[in-house]
Amino acid sequence: MIIFFIILSLIILFPLYYMFMASFKSSKELFRNGMDFRLIPSLMSLDNYKLLFTGKSSVYLYWYRNSLVITTLYTICSLFLSSLVGYGLGAYNFKGKNIIFTMVLFVMMVPLEILMLPLYKLIVGMGIINTYYGVILPFVVSPMAIFFFRQYIAGISKEYMDAGRMDGCTEFGIFFKIMAPLMQPAFGAMGILLAMHSWNSFVWPLIVLRTNTMFTIPIGLASLMTPYGNNYDILIAGAVLAIIPIIILFLLNQKAFISGLANGGVKG
Repeated sequence: MIIFFIILSLIILFPLYYMFMASFKSSKELFRNGMDFRLIPSLMSLDNYKLLFTGKSSVYLYWYRNSLVITTLYTICSLFLSSLVGYGLGAYNFKGKNIIFTMVLFVMMVPLEILMLPLYKLIVGMGIINTYYGVILPFVVSPMAIFFFRQYIAGISKEYMDAGRMDGCTEFGIFFKIMAPLMQPAFGAMGILLAMHSWNSFVWPLIVLRTNTMFTIPIGLASLMTPYGNNYDILIAGAVLAIIPIIILFLLNQKAFISGLANGGVKG
């Protein structure tokens, strides 16, 4: 079994290794040798990374900043709001609870293409086109996160809440002081998933953002591909740098990610 997972890991990491190696090669070398995985120092240089920050692609730092700001704000706000809704659906019994939960499940099944036009008209009317708010606000409360937090809360004993009430805690105090610390694995897991979703998002930011300096990394890198030539060398180098924040985030939260998915997936 261990050998199987080692082989599987190598298969998954192989494209990342090729992308990393290709980021040090020129376009000429990429097309000349094709899928070449050999480490040849004489054919490798840092020119691609230098080009990212000079010339026409010098706006890469703006793209990186925009992606970091949007992903950070979206993840924090979505975790806070979605956890509150999921907590309410999982911890309390009230009239209409099942109807609300059914609506959450229904929204999960609605494709983005159906919502794009009304959402676009909404943000234009609000005057937040070509802004961070226009990208973040329409999806800041995630149905997937609500469902996940609801399932996780349903598996936590309600005796913790009763003990908090006996000690004089308010309902918000119970959430922030008692339940939120118990939900750390769920926050860790959903934090990674929401951050990845926001970081890789392409269609909605493409609709909202207009100027080159407001683009996120996926849109910015896609703009380098033109009918007159594709800058594959710069594209690959930019893609290598783009995966670094997600890798760091996963390494910092991998225990919470695994624990959160395991617990949230089996309880309810």
